Amino acid sequence: MLSLKQELLRKCFESVDERIKSAENAIVSAKEASQDDTKSSAGDKYETTREMMQQEISRNEAQLYEAGKLKHALSQINIEKTSKTIQNGSIVFTDKGNFFISVSAGQFIVEEQVFFAISAVSPIGKILVGLEKGSGFRFNGKEYRITQVY
Repeated sequence: MLSLKQELLRKCFESVDERIKSAENAIVSAKEASQDDTKSSAGDKYETTREMMQQEISRNEAQLYEAGKLKHALSQINIEKTSKTIQNGSIVFTDKGNFFISVSAGQFIVEEQVFFAISAVSPIGKILVGLEKGSGFRFNGKEYRITQVY
């Protein structure tokens, strides 16, 4: 199970690194666009474009900050730690899907199985944390049964 956890954690890091790179590239592009724009005879066009680019930079800086927080959260996960109850770093197998409690990073296929990387503070993560093998829970109108926790 350790190799499965390692692979899921690696995929989460890759996903977060892609978010960071995307936000950094968008910031650079917006800064270049802002600097390249020259004042036109249309008056306010220059200032409007600069303001739009500044808003774009600010939005991407916020995304970069959030991605940095996700990367830090991932670095805090100890994949060697095991517990009977679900916690950060747990792999959870249910009769309707598999989850990796880490950060919200989407869906991954590892060892020919689908896993959803979810945060412990996401709606389903809040339900799962503290449960153990054999427990049942209801989410979005569906009944789930936990078959394994690693």
